[in-house]
Amino acid sequence: MSSERQPLLESDQHARLISDLPVFPDNLPGATYGKKISWTSAYILVVSRVIGSGIFATPGSIVKSAGSVGLTLLVWLVGTILSACGMSVSMEYGCMLPRSGGDKVYLEYAYRWPRFLASTVIAVHAVVLGFTVSNCIVFAKYTLFALSINPTDLQYKTLAIGLLTVITIIHGFFFRAGILIQNALGWVKIFLIGAMSLTGVWVLLLQFFGSVNTSPGAARSSGASWDTLWEGSNWSWSLLSTALFKVVYSYAGLSNINNVLNEVQDPVRTIRTVCPSALFTAGVLYLLANLSYLLVVPLDEIKNSGELVGALLFERLFGTIGSTLFPLAIAISAAGNVMVVTFALARVNQEIARQGFLPWQNLLSSSSPFGTPLGGLIVHYIPSLLVIALPPQQDIYNFILDVEGYPGNVLALAITVGLLILRYKEPDLPRPFKAWLPAVWLRVVVCIALLVTPFIPPPGGQGDVHFFYATYAIVGIGILLFAVGYWYVWTIVLPWRGGYRLEEAVETLNDGTTVTRLVRTFPSLQRGQIH
Repeated sequence: MSSERQPLLESDQHARLISDLPVFPDNLPGATYGKKISWTSAYILVVSRVIGSGIFATPGSIVKSAGSVGLTLLVWLVGTILSACGMSVSMEYGCMLPRSGGDKVYLEYAYRWPRFLASTVIAVHAVVLGFTVSNCIVFAKYTLFALSINPTDLQYKTLAIGLLTVITIIHGFFFRAGILIQNALGWVKIFLIGAMSLTGVWVLLLQFFGSVNTSPGAARSSGASWDTLWEGSNWSWSLLSTALFKVVYSYAGLSNINNVLNEVQDPVRTIRTVCPSALFTAGVLYLLANLSYLLVVPLDEIKNSGELVGALLFERLFGTIGSTLFPLAIAISAAGNVMVVTFALARVNQEIARQGFLPWQNLLSSSSPFGTPLGGLIVHYIPSLLVIALPPQQDIYNFILDVEGYPGNVLALAITVGLLILRYKEPDLPRPFKAWLPAVWLRVVVCIALLVTPFIPPPGGQGDVHFFYATYAIVGIGILLFAVGYWYVWTIVLPWRGGYRLEEAVETLNDGTTVTRLVRTFPSLQRGQIH
């Protein structure tokens, strides 16, 4: 800050103007919560985010896209490796820039010019696509399935919205209770997926020793035998790319702790240990759970199962009890995922509001009166509510996954390239963890491939949902282009027409939260005067 500018602003309600700096200076503390997240809570925050509805709901569509047992397992293996590469990138960023905000912070730091472009894109992405819908839908479907209810579309939506509302209230008004509940649900989830995994091992061992008399869905009818391992494989890049999107989605959340680092005890050590532990836990359990599906449920039934493949597994193994209790447990698991996603994304929204990219900035940035990001929760709640309530229920789950995945992959590519740029421009920046360079480049190559392949026509020109096969990619690109257009209008066109320049004035709210207010400076007026 220039010495002649500061005196003019010290009387302006303790605001100070910053210019030509990264949009999150190191001396801005952000929201004030305190270091309340321990290693165990951080582990649950990551694991419970990763192990959500993905492993219970996506295997059916992945098998449908891959076509065979062998290719399905290969897709899961490749997706796990890609997720590990992405995790290593996030770990380097998190150890290098240990503050809340996650990808928002990293994009802003790596791409400081054009001014406000990275911030605008991540803000639009977070608000428009930062909803928690898929796990709410899975919760509703599995709950109604467990209760043997043949639901209407309205019943699905009502139950999903009810879950979203209750969780928003808990996190908005009862901070400690929310953490305790999501920790408990996280351990239940690990136990549940562990039980599924052991089921597959049990079936495999009994078959090996020739002492099994399993249900009609045993391996001989499921296609999970060595002779038919690759039978029916679909080698279409378009279908495989959508399948990979879903696998990567199933690992989404390995960087969830990066969103709340301001609240984590010893954040660098926590990132370096929690993220690999969560990946190992999820990877082993996912592999064994998929074996359970493929060994017990016939392949054709898996392909047509939609989001209920987990329910089919337990119904075949345990009959009526399995078709009631275990789907209900899966519903609880999905609810746990909604809790941790809401917990983290509310803080991302609060960071966006703090920097002036949302209206009613003071209200949405403040942690008062309950010491929670209530404003960020509201920003998260509204689009989630609309996405659940408005579209038709049929095919909405898979379409949402794809629409979320495509722009997310664009941002993942930008973040990974940004890491390479920072290594070149700022080689001396402290990096307590450094991602393996081949893993970084592999992530770049695969991100590019995944962005191109949705436009390659699949066999018959039909994807895994009842839309044009590239619809989700087109929608995702449209959202990003809207963000760029919005940035251009409010940072280039309007300032040019109005004869002003956007600057950032920093001030502190009554609860200690620091906000960056976007203000107009007019060169024709006295230097430092702001409106």
